[in-house]
Amino acid sequence: MTISSSLAAGVAGLNANAARLATISDNIANSSTYGYKRAKTEFSTLVVPGSRSTYTAGGVRTAYTRLIDERGPLISSSNSTDLAVSGRGMLPVTSAAAVKADNGNLPLQLMTTGSFRPDAGGILTNEAGMVLLGWPANIDGTIPSYPRDTIAGLQPVQVNVNQFAGDPTTRMTLGVNLPATETASTAAGDPQELSIEYYGNLGTSETLTVTFTPTVPAGGSSNEWTMTIADEASGGAVVGEYVLTFSDTETSGGTLASVTTTSGGAYDSVSGNLTITAARGDIDINIGVLGDSSGMTQLSDSFAPVAISKNGAPVGNLTSVEVDANGLVHAIYDIGFTRTIYQIPLVDVPNPNGLIALSNQSYQVSPESGSYFLWDAGDGPWGEVVGFAREESATDVAKELTDLIQTQRAYSSNAKVIQTVDEMLQETTNIKR
Repeated sequence: MTISSSLAAGVAGLNANAARLATISDNIANSSTYGYKRAKTEFSTLVVPGSRSTYTAGGVRTAYTRLIDERGPLISSSNSTDLAVSGRGMLPVTSAAAVKADNGNLPLQLMTTGSFRPDAGGILTNEAGMVLLGWPANIDGTIPSYPRDTIAGLQPVQVNVNQFAGDPTTRMTLGVNLPATETASTAAGDPQELSIEYYGNLGTSETLTVTFTPTVPAGGSSNEWTMTIADEASGGAVVGEYVLTFSDTETSGGTLASVTTTSGGAYDSVSGNLTITAARGDIDINIGVLGDSSGMTQLSDSFAPVAISKNGAPVGNLTSVEVDANGLVHAIYDIGFTRTIYQIPLVDVPNPNGLIALSNQSYQVSPESGSYFLWDAGDGPWGEVVGFAREESATDVAKELTDLIQTQRAYSSNAKVIQTVDEMLQETTNIKR
């Protein structure tokens, strides 16, 4: 009966607008919630088959969508591990309860922003108990190759295990000028000595003693020196010995003409490097390529170490942790040394709005969202990781209040339909009387 279908349509309209009111109220309530994604109620017509002469009202039905792909504006903060994402990617997280269970099972959840701070165990955790996940770096700061379609390589980002760290010396550059007059037949042939501090793999300070001994010929000039490298940590043992011959031509006079290896690692004429094995680890020493005036030289009558440089640092205390745009987590020490300890990938799915919304602005992969993939931050449309930042709520309060007014009027109109149908049914009842 048409009048009955009108009543059913009115009731459906009340239910639909009540559902819309629920999403509007949720959006407004979370207008100050970081990372909140607004919900939207969609109406669709319900058509009930009728005849040509009689129309049957079907009413309306609703479905809601959480617009996870809508991003709120980013605002700055004072915490280096307040993180947000500038693109469509999401941060991998898991629950603190799963980490505490320590059963090897870390269910993947996703967030677009979070304020992470070290907990009692040094694990970066936000106020809602969500733990940040990342790939651990090698001891030298490089990131191993991990599978991208599984979370098997992801671990909770833990910073307290890096409270103390040293940076061993692995590279050194020797730019020394040797006096050309010392290789003449009239020279005394006195050796020239140079001490260079380096840092071992235990953070201790050690010394290399480099001695340059000229070859004094019976007549003329040899332009030749013997370079020996002794390691204090090895009890003063010689760890490398090389014969350096310098050019005396018009175009390249004073530059290296040849290097002959007596002991130690071979000299590479392409890079200008030689490698010695000290007690605390291997060290690459660059003495310059052949014919290059920026390396070892033999000019004039003065011994001058003009360009001595090296990497490495003593043991330092961890002072802060920062995350760069590529998701690399850097531990910063009070000696000025920085070490990469983790990389945070960005997770992407084909349909972000198909993710299952959980509490605390976190999401879970579902069949509707499609399979996830782990990408390097800063590479492609999935965006960059932004430190010292939070993502604000995606709620537009002005729009929600406008929708609230429309919903109120629509609800009143549907209530009026029910009231009208009630009056008509009353008239029908009065006819019987």
